[in-house]
Amino acid sequence: MARRRKSEKRAVVPDPKYNSELVTRIINCVMRSGKKATAQRVVYRAIEVVREKSEGDPVEVLMRAIDNMKPRVEVKSRRVGGATYQVPVEVSRDRQFALALRWLVQFSGARKGVSMDHAMAAELLDAFKNQGNVIKKRDDTHKMAQANKAFAHYAW
Repeated sequence: MARRRKSEKRAVVPDPKYNSELVTRIINCVMRSGKKATAQRVVYRAIEVVREKSEGDPVEVLMRAIDNMKPRVEVKSRRVGGATYQVPVEVSRDRQFALALRWLVQFSGARKGVSMDHAMAAELLDAFKNQGNVIKKRDDTHKMAQANKAFAHYAW
C-alpha cells in the first residue's frame, strides 16, 4: 500500500467543438509529446469520417463504440507459494475506459498505409459493429479470464 496520500482525479474539461468529455479523453490519449493541436486535428477528422460513413450523431456512435470495446474481466498475476497464477478479476469502470482508449490508439496506429484519422475512424466504425482488432483484443482478454476461472479463489 502507498504511504502517501491518494492522488485526486482531475476534472476533464469538455472539448469546445462537441462539448463532450469523451472526445477530450480521446484527444488526451492520442496526444504525444504535448502536441494537443495535432491530436485534436486527428480526432476531429476521425469524427468527421465517422459522421460521413454512419447515420446519426457521431458522438453517439463514438460512445457506443467505446462501450463495445470495454473489457469486463481481465487476468492479473498472483504469486502463491512458488507458483504464479493468472487470476481473473473484474475491471473497474475507469480502467475499462482507459484500456478501451489505449487499445483504440494502439490498433489505429498499427494500421499501415492509412492516415491516423482514417485508421481511427475505421477502428471506431468496426467497434460500433462489434468487429475489428479492438473487439478481438477484448474477446481474447475475456477468453483468458474464462480459461483461468479455476484460479478465481486466489483473488483477494
